[in-house]
Amino acid sequence: MHGKDFVDSQPRTHPREVLEDAFRRFDRDRLAISFSGAEDVVLVDMASRIVGRDAPVFSLDTGRLHAETYRFLEAVRERYGIEIELLFPDAVEVERLVGAKGLFSFYRDGHGECCAIRKIQPLRRKLGELDAWITGQRQDQSVTRTELPVEQVDAAFSTPGRTVTKFNPLAHWSSEDVWAYIREYDVPYNPLHDHGMRSIGCEPCTRAIAAHQHEREGRWWWENDDDKECGLHAQNRIPAKAVA
Repeated sequence: MHGKDFVDSQPRTHPREVLEDAFRRFDRDRLAISFSGAEDVVLVDMASRIVGRDAPVFSLDTGRLHAETYRFLEAVRERYGIEIELLFPDAVEVERLVGAKGLFSFYRDGHGECCAIRKIQPLRRKLGELDAWITGQRQDQSVTRTELPVEQVDAAFSTPGRTVTKFNPLAHWSSEDVWAYIREYDVPYNPLHDHGMRSIGCEPCTRAIAAHQHEREGRWWWENDDDKECGLHAQNRIPAKAVA
């Protein structure tokens, strides 16, 4: 079911084949798609064509998302008839941070501490239940992702006794490939993309950019380009062990 008019601008292993391989190798209760944006909904669409409504999907609800993002989550849930498991940060940790530093400490201290509480800790708890996860990362998204493989050992979340595999089916796709797929299959997307937000995260850390700017310039714009990883993909800062 590859659209007749859709062509991958970098002809390699099609992402759908990577997904099919992942679903063959891992039990569905030990594998999940991490969902938040345009790339991830493309993966959800592809997965729905492979496993139907049984596609396992989770999303990190940091408590700081745009209202449009919550509506987008519901639109995807309804479109594909799937469950999207929402992962929340520990309330005590959030209260501690906000009480000590206020609601916008990341503008002063960098986003690392806030992201650790609102994103990394919930993800770590979730990955403790999984053997593999699937992300929408692309090589051209950031200077920290240029060597991203389609499959790798997740060094950030594996432990000495347990290996977590990470699949990045869209690693070799461009933003143009993603949006061509969205148009081809009429895939739902976050309406904030229509307002100049090309990479969407938490509301205080996302802003619209001009057409000539790189998509990640709208995220954590007060920090250096090589600091624009929230920690979910921390291993992108160092050579990753690719397994495919």
